[in-house]
Amino acid sequence: MIKVTAVQPESIGHTLGLRQGTELLAVDGRELEDFLDWEFLTAEERFLLHVRQPDGEEIEFDIERPLTEPMGLSLEPPRIRRCANRCDFCFVDGLPDGLRDVLYIRDDDYRLSFRYGNFATLTNLKDKDVQRIIEYRLSPLYVSVHATDPSIRRYLLRNPTAPDIIPQLRAFAEHGIEFHTQVVMSPGVNDGGVLRQTLMELYRFGPAIVGCSVVPVGLTEFSKHHLVREPTTEECRAAVALVEAQAAIALAERGAHWAFGADELYLRAGLDLPPAAIYDGFDQVENGVGAVRWLQQRIASRADAVSGWEGRRIGVVTGSAMSRLMPMVLEPLSRVTGAEFELLPVVNTLFGASVTTAGLLPGADVQQTLRGRSDLDLALLPGEAVNDDGLFIDGMSAELLAATSPVEIRFSKDFADALELGVAA
Repeated sequence: MIKVTAVQPESIGHTLGLRQGTELLAVDGRELEDFLDWEFLTAEERFLLHVRQPDGEEIEFDIERPLTEPMGLSLEPPRIRRCANRCDFCFVDGLPDGLRDVLYIRDDDYRLSFRYGNFATLTNLKDKDVQRIIEYRLSPLYVSVHATDPSIRRYLLRNPTAPDIIPQLRAFAEHGIEFHTQVVMSPGVNDGGVLRQTLMELYRFGPAIVGCSVVPVGLTEFSKHHLVREPTTEECRAAVALVEAQAAIALAERGAHWAFGADELYLRAGLDLPPAAIYDGFDQVENGVGAVRWLQQRIASRADAVSGWEGRRIGVVTGSAMSRLMPMVLEPLSRVTGAEFELLPVVNTLFGASVTTAGLLPGADVQQTLRGRSDLDLALLPGEAVNDDGLFIDGMSAELLAATSPVEIRFSKDFADALELGVAA
């Protein structure tokens, strides 16, 4: 059963009399569990829909509609599948006390992997989940492999019952499922020879594994530092060498680079970022893989839409990690717009200075950075710093920040999306 949270006016759902609180029970006699069932079972021009109205009345509708016409229903979010692992580098375990309850949910949900590109380990799948992935062809999935050696992977996940990942992926691949994979590199555990083996075995798996990224482990001051540490410069350089060696093999044999290092891996290694061409389709840009090159491409492709900023001063709020790379983005942006950009790196006081990603910036730190900056015409903030409800990770609302800031703020994913709105009146 799935509850309806909203109905779009003049939609099919509105015409049927569905409303907030209506329970969607079944489609063509099959019970509905979540949004996956709803989307896949209603992907037909005709189907039977069994519902229970808020007053308790049950109705079955015989629906016939063009596939291009949506039902117009918003559904309650699914109950998140919890993680069965206890990784030493777990993000949740690195959170301080006192944040919103939802942030402490340890999720590991294959449905969110398919829908949003979240990485999942696939260690908590039941037989029913396996069948749904196959039946609904949930592809591609984003999978945290970390190591192909079963013993090392179980150690990294702190899960002695984690299945052997290669046979698990093989069973799905036989049904046409593809994967984007990642390795979170924990020094002394899955780097060096283990990383070489992992990359090699994932590559030899075949084309069902579209690619693999290597991301250095990131810790907060609240993480389990007695169990895990961040990699050194030399360890990151060694990992880059392994990634680039595997990418060279893939390019020669398959015409794609396949193996990628996250921007953070190159940063920590003290190496220049590779050119945009090596990232193929930027499939893992949300994982910090090729983010800078992606931004450069987006700016270049939308240059005509960001005019009218000549002579303006624009502040760019970011985490301290990207502050070293951001000039590569802001220089071409300045040439295109005629504006003067000032980089405003923010030190994270909530998690500690070692947490440098823009997506984890607390609102209070951003507020402090913008205090007294009435000399700016605009401040651009990373869109990933707030959730769908407009809340920073410390609970401050974007609305409150805007009300207390001496300068107009705009959230942005690629700069052009905010600048093309034009100068405020």
